[in-house]
Amino acid sequence: MPKRKLGNPLALAVLSMCAEAPRHPYEMAQVLRQRGKQASIKINFGSLYTVVQNLEKHGFIEAAGTERDGRRPERTVYGITEAGRAELHDWLSELLSVPVKEYPQFEAGLSLAGSLPPDEVEALLRKRLAALDDGVSVAAATLEECRTVLPDIFLVEADYALTMQRAEAGWLRELLRKMETNTLSGMDGWRAYHATGEPPQDWIDLEERVGELPRPD
Repeated sequence: MPKRKLGNPLALAVLSMCAEAPRHPYEMAQVLRQRGKQASIKINFGSLYTVVQNLEKHGFIEAAGTERDGRRPERTVYGITEAGRAELHDWLSELLSVPVKEYPQFEAGLSLAGSLPPDEVEALLRKRLAALDDGVSVAAATLEECRTVLPDIFLVEADYALTMQRAEAGWLRELLRKMETNTLSGMDGWRAYHATGEPPQDWIDLEERVGELPRPD
């Protein structure tokens, strides 16, 4: 997979905005927020100008004129170039078709959860589950309300996000059930480690065998 000159998803959003029509950065931010894109793309007005400058530097967009709104200073309007259209098409095609390994913070937390006692981890996960359930309820209600106004094509990312939240909540419920019923293998060793401060011998033995296992990259 080739390394891109710009990897910030906000740059992709700017290319998309400029492909629709020439726009100045403030208008780009307004349109993105009006369309609810801040739910899936981190939109920071300060960094937006830097993204615009970098896209222009690499020849993906270019100044297409200026606009004046009342007594406000003139604003530069940017349009997409042919190179920008090619980058937009190639980048979107890659995102939509090629699965990549991402590094969610929750996954990082899970990988290191053994550093805390199991009872504490269980309590923290139950707190997370409660927050997830609240978020799912709000997101589901909002999505249904939006569906009364908008075609589904404009809501696919919100539907995806809600589906992922529900999947995480379902997975978390099952994990907590196993922890509560002590059917999650390794729980006794985990408890023993925090009770004694020493890893169980079978865990020490595992260290030698882990290197022989395939990695789930």
